[in-house]
Order: sequence, then structure tokens, then C-alpha cells
Amino acid sequence: MLKKTRKILAAAIFIAAMLLFLDFTGSIHRWLGWIAKIQFIPAVLAMNFGIVLLLVLLTLLFGRVYCSVICPLGIMQDIISWVHGRTRKRNRFRFSWSKAKNPLRYTVLALFVVASAAGALSVASLIEPYSAFGRIASNLFAPLYLWGNNLLAWFAEKAGSYAFYSSEVWFKGLATFAVAVVTFTAIFILAWKNGRTYCNTICPVGTILGAVSRFSLFKPVIDTEKCRNCGLCGRQCKASCINMKEHRIDYSRCVACFDCIGACNEGAISYRPIWKRHGKTSGPGNEEKTDAGRRAFVTSSAIVLSAAALKAQDMKVDGGLAVIQDRKAPSRMTPLKPAGSMSLRHFSDHCTACQLCVSVCPNHVLRPSSAIETLMQPEMSFEKGWCRPECTKCSEVCPSGPIVPVTVEEKSSIQTGHAVVVYENCVVNTDGVSCGNCARHCPSGAIMMVRSVPGDKDSLKIPAVDTERCIGCGACEYLCPARPYSAIYVEGHEVHRTI
Repeated sequence: MLKKTRKILAAAIFIAAMLLFLDFTGSIHRWLGWIAKIQFIPAVLAMNFGIVLLLVLLTLLFGRVYCSVICPLGIMQDIISWVHGRTRKRNRFRFSWSKAKNPLRYTVLALFVVASAAGALSVASLIEPYSAFGRIASNLFAPLYLWGNNLLAWFAEKAGSYAFYSSEVWFKGLATFAVAVVTFTAIFILAWKNGRTYCNTICPVGTILGAVSRFSLFKPVIDTEKCRNCGLCGRQCKASCINMKEHRIDYSRCVACFDCIGACNEGAISYRPIWKRHGKTSGPGNEEKTDAGRRAFVTSSAIVLSAAALKAQDMKVDGGLAVIQDRKAPSRMTPLKPAGSMSLRHFSDHCTACQLCVSVCPNHVLRPSSAIETLMQPEMSFEKGWCRPECTKCSEVCPSGPIVPVTVEEKSSIQTGHAVVVYENCVVNTDGVSCGNCARHCPSGAIMMVRSVPGDKDSLKIPAVDTERCIGCGACEYLCPARPYSAIYVEGHEVHRTI
């Protein structure tokens, strides 16, 4: 019953977490956005200590149920391992005890904390489980989902139905895509061959919660009087943490999946409070050294506190007649971050590059950065749309705090950047025609049209920007007809301000 309950809860959490990245309608996060906010590292970075305390208490009570029920990357590994177990009957019993690689585990955790504290969170997030899952889901699974949706939309259109509508499938960033492919490949191979190796060797969350779970009140316990040393439990343990020779379970690696309980035909393994023991429940190596366990717990607690401080393809023709030349992104001196980021420093110190905001952005304004210092962290660009003042979806879904929640009224007065005119690109000068498209569509009224030749009433008008009123939404840059580079672009601000 425990195993079935765990599987049902894990499946529900995994589907919900996946839908957050697959949804292009912008509606699912209203109901399921809490899934992102209860992930461990995002909660630490957002300084949501209520969630962190709840997860720690959950681990102290029941062991690493976070890893087996709440973490979507851990559940994905279980799915991969389960599929492999069904390919051949003997694969169901392919695991075996292996010694914990504690030096490697704590070294990786220390490097993760140091990188986070040093401001290299984009590098540290390469091994952060929720961010890794987000990149895999948004870069590998979301395009497949959108193509399937667009196929259904095509059939619906032929049938005269509007039950589905197509959405653009676009390539968001080569670096992030490559990282997602490499991460998924590595995790797939490890999970296919050895189950939870990633969780118990590399994952910083697994290492932290593993140290805490040594002291959990409920644990799977081996009753040596009932055990017949058949080894079934050890061969079913995807965490490779059951040493049957010594009748010992390494609780720092046990993810509370309950597979061992289901495998035992003698009832020799049970999940119960540590004070409720029947018969002999330990072998020569089962007793943990109290001092070592206490030191590991204190170390992991200090690390947690340190970390806390610290869609159809592109359209190429207009109406089927005029060929549309692709717009190229300008070279910005300062990158653009969405309203609510407060500053570039605040954003880079909190963003785990999970790509959730990129996935839900309805105007395709956010895309992963390719710069080394902010690798994979989202930034704004306006080749496919502009940041509408009435849209606050990125601030609503962000789980780790780089984008704080803002209202529509607040967003309309936050200056993330300012527009800069490149007069040699303007069609007024290149083609000798009147335009004014940027001024007509500026939502803040920051652009006015002035005579290109002062005092000459017959001269054409060119744009002039009032930088005190401009909020950096990018409407002017996106709607500028000049190609391949717009005649007006938005330069970012290191520190946002309210105007």
C-alpha cells in the first residue's frame, strides 16, 4: 500500500511539473504553480524558509520522500529505470549494494555552494535537480508537445473546429539546448543502468537531505529473524543502499521508494518508527556512528544556511505575398531583464535557469542567455514579440525569487531599459518614406516624431526618445519595419527604477 500510494503521488506531481513547462496557454500555472515553489533549491534561493523548514521536517519524519515523490527529476529517473526493468525479466533484479561515495558527494555539494556564493549560480544550476528538469522539459519535451498540438490543430481546422489552435515552435538557444541534451543523456544512462546514481552521488539536494534522513523517525527496518538472505530486497533497491551481508541499510541514500518492502516475501522489511523494533533488526554494520552522523547533519545544515544567504514554424511571408526578412538581435551593452528583477545582480544571484518563465512567456520575449557569466539565465529580446505592460506571467511563476511578483500597475511604471534610435537604419533616411510606427505603438508615450531637418516643414519626421518616460517594453524595436536590424532598440539598465 505504501508503494502504491507513493507511486500515485509521484505520478501526479511529475505530470503537474511537466505541464508547467509544456503549457503554452498560460493558464495551468494558476492551479499548479505551487509545484515549482515547493522545490528545495528554489525555495532556499527565494528565502522561503517556511517551505525549506517543511521539507526538512518531512525528511526528519519520513526520510527522503522529497526525492521519491516531490522532485520531478528523481521521478523521471524512476520512470527510466522502471522502463528498463520491463525490457527483460532479469532486469527487474539488476541492482546490488555499492558503497557510498561520500567524498565525491560532499565535494560536489561544497563546489555547488561555493559557486552559488560566488555569483556563478548559472554554473551551479547545471546540477540543481529542478533546473535540470526544467531545461530538459522546455527544450526537449515542449517542442514535441507543441508539434503534436499543431497537428491536432491542423486536423481540427480541416474539420471546421476550433478546439485546438497552433502555436509557434521556435529554437530558444543553442547553449541551453546542448546542456539539456547532455544532461538528459547522462541522467538517462545512469538511471537506465544504475537507478538513483545521480541522486546519491551528484545531486546537492540528495546529499543535504541524505544527511538529514539519517535521523528520520520512520525508516525501513530489516528484521534479521525473519530474513532468509534471499537478496531480493537488495536487487530491487535502485538506490543500491541495502547491504544484505550485514543486514544494513544506508539511510543517507534510501529514497523511501518502498520497493524493498514489496519485494520481500517474508515480511522481513517494514517501514516503521525507529523506536518500534521487533526481534534483531541490525547486523554488525547497521549501527551508525552517532558522532559521524551528527557531524554530517551539522555540516549539511550549515551548507543549507550558507546557500540561503548567499510552436507551426516561423512565417516567412506576409499574407502569402511579401517575403519577410528575418530580424536580427542588436548588440546590447547591458542585457534586459524582466520587470520585477530589480537589478542584474539580484537576478543573477537568484536565478537557477530552470526556464519556467521562458516556457510561459506568451510573447516569446524571454530566451536563455548565451553569455558565459549568465549562461542559460533568461534575458529579454524582441525579435518575436514585445513585453506587454499587462502581462506579468514571468513574475507569477518564478519559484526562486529572481523575478519578484509585480502587479500590472507596478509593471507599467518599472523602467527596465530605454530605447535608442539608430538613425542610419530608419526607413525615413534609407527609403525616404514617412513611418512613425514606433511612436504610434509606444504604450508609455515616450517617443515623439520630430522634423529630420529642424525648421524645414517639408522634411520627414524621425523619432526622438524621452528616456525618462520609456519603460523598455520593446514595442518600438519589435514593430520597427527596418531589416535586418531595427532602427530603434532597447538598451538594458543594470538597476531598474520606478518612474
